[in-house]
Amino acid sequence: MKPVVFKLDGATVTAREGQSVLSAALEAGVYIPHLCHHPDLPDAGACGLCLVETEGKVVSSCTLAAREGMEVRTKGEKVQARRELALKLLLAAHPEDCSTCPKYGKCELQTLMQYMGVSPEGLGRRLKPIAYNDQNPLIIHDMMRCVLCGRCVRACHKARGVGAIDYTKKDGETLVSPVKGLLMDSDCRFCGACVQVCPTGSLMDKEGQGEQGFTAPCKATCPAGTNVPEYVRLVKEGRYEEASCLIHERLPLPRSLGHICSHPCEDACRRECLNEAVSIRNLKLAALENDPDKVWKPKRKLLPATGKRVAVVGAGPCGLSAAYYLRKQGHSVKIFERQAEPGGMLRYGIPAYRMPRDVAADEINDLLEVGVEVAYNSPIGDYKKLSGEFDAVVIAIGNQQGVRLPIEGSDKPMAYVNLDFLRLTAEGNPPKLGDNVLILGGGNVAFDCSRTAVRLGAKQVHMACLENETNLPGDQEEMEAALEEGVTMHFGKSFLEIVGEGDAITGVKTVDVASMSFEDGRLHLETVPGSEGVIPCDTVIFATGQRAEMAPEMGLALGRGNSIVVDGSGRTGLANVFAGGDVTYGTQSVVKAVASGRSVAESVDRFLGGTGDTSEKLVELDTASPHIGKEPGFGARPRVKNGILPAGVRRTGFMRAEKSFTCEEARREAGRCLQCQLREQLQPPKTWTDFEEGGAGR
Repeated sequence: MKPVVFKLDGATVTAREGQSVLSAALEAGVYIPHLCHHPDLPDAGACGLCLVETEGKVVSSCTLAAREGMEVRTKGEKVQARRELALKLLLAAHPEDCSTCPKYGKCELQTLMQYMGVSPEGLGRRLKPIAYNDQNPLIIHDMMRCVLCGRCVRACHKARGVGAIDYTKKDGETLVSPVKGLLMDSDCRFCGACVQVCPTGSLMDKEGQGEQGFTAPCKATCPAGTNVPEYVRLVKEGRYEEASCLIHERLPLPRSLGHICSHPCEDACRRECLNEAVSIRNLKLAALENDPDKVWKPKRKLLPATGKRVAVVGAGPCGLSAAYYLRKQGHSVKIFERQAEPGGMLRYGIPAYRMPRDVAADEINDLLEVGVEVAYNSPIGDYKKLSGEFDAVVIAIGNQQGVRLPIEGSDKPMAYVNLDFLRLTAEGNPPKLGDNVLILGGGNVAFDCSRTAVRLGAKQVHMACLENETNLPGDQEEMEAALEEGVTMHFGKSFLEIVGEGDAITGVKTVDVASMSFEDGRLHLETVPGSEGVIPCDTVIFATGQRAEMAPEMGLALGRGNSIVVDGSGRTGLANVFAGGDVTYGTQSVVKAVASGRSVAESVDRFLGGTGDTSEKLVELDTASPHIGKEPGFGARPRVKNGILPAGVRRTGFMRAEKSFTCEEARREAGRCLQCQLREQLQPPKTWTDFEEGGAGR
């Protein structure tokens, strides 16, 4: 394509063939005032601000194509007067109360007023009051602040191909509104493009997210920073292998997480405001299960050997993640694991009905095959000594010790702790259970224990917890599954003692909880006087938390719950010893542990003289125009439910309880995604503050 050379205020500017003078000027560092122009939208020349003079005529520079040899002036009395008039006309129908606008300080119209020195005061007529519309999901529309620049309409029609909003006439006024009453009725895709391009406070996000610098909430809340909306889009298009590659760019154990991730991304999904969140975890699993050849593996990076040796203590999710990324950075890595097999909670804490045993084993083999050495049955008790044998040490032992409440009777033989119970069951040697089992606790581990007890043949399984039904720490879906399988719930109970005769247990004495709160990290309970009672049982399982097995003699500073004290990089008080995962911040999620392992690996790599950059590119995403099209009934589409075995069947064994999506189900569910990341692809418009000394257009 032949370049076009022309004169702009006497200076030579080169443009592309067909490029507008405004666009060429902005790229050349010359600012021309504008409002309706947006770099990702077709120009309309509606605002009358981007005026320039050429061949004795004043014309809009956004619709003026650059021509070879033309001369353009951005300054002059005639141009300035016309611009000021155009801006005053825009302001005449705009509220003066800038300071009360949620977009105060980020409004392009306000920036233009400052640049051109135009005040809105005393400019004449005002629009008749127009109702503030907050009846649409996700989006607030304040037509009183609209300047009819048309950006939102062009974004909806031209950039997205949806056409949910348009110009309308009401009482002689031109308005922008949904084509059928509300956005849901107008088949809006709620992609947010209209909000992103709005230059004033007319269109805004309900949840208060900033229009510029927007990040899709699912991606922002994923501890590993997985590009959720893009892999969901790839699944929708049936491009499973590419989706798998994209997922593996950020996650080393994604298939395991496809079964057991706590999915904070779904909690943040904007789709929830329409009806139900997208089933992101199941879509991740669908992508990975439809990549049988693991096309990502030959593409992963492995840097040249550095000669540095790193010890990783613990082969759980955090330790495996740290070891994997450190090895790929070129360091020699040896894991010390106290158990006979790797995996930590993935192998010994997650019941097989949630994740088949071969899933974690297969993924762990993928990580170790890059050259990570593992010493099994090798507990470490002296980290200071280990630090002298390696260039760096990473402690990732997790919280492998269940908490036994200090109540009377807690030492009875049939009173177990959660992690011991789950580990013994995973090893094929479950502890003896009576007919009536009571689990103390309401988190996901408590549900794992209760549902495991059901499968081990307990006739009655009860759960009792401090929390009420609305603030239960465990997942709602876990509680629903447990109830279906016959587990009885007791909410709002505090535990006083385990009662019985001799070694036998006959029940747990409880008292009702009136209120509970945490202050300074400590639990404060208020109980109901006279509400004591006994929940009958012959077996008790404590599922009231976990802690790390650490001791001061190990040479590290310890914090609350035996956690290791680290700085922001994961570094401990020992010069070359780092720590990550649950042992540093308390028991949380597997996905956070994986992310922590990667983060601490980056810190160790920098400590050893590397860049700390563990990123890799396993797939090239297409850069096609994000034209998503109109889809009737899009907003009301129900969530696709993955299949689940009947409760009566689930109770009989440890076969996987849930079924994976079929390809058709996965594509249908992925099609519900709002594709919020498309907003990230919209460029921010340039204002005079982006140019040195305000540019040349004033």
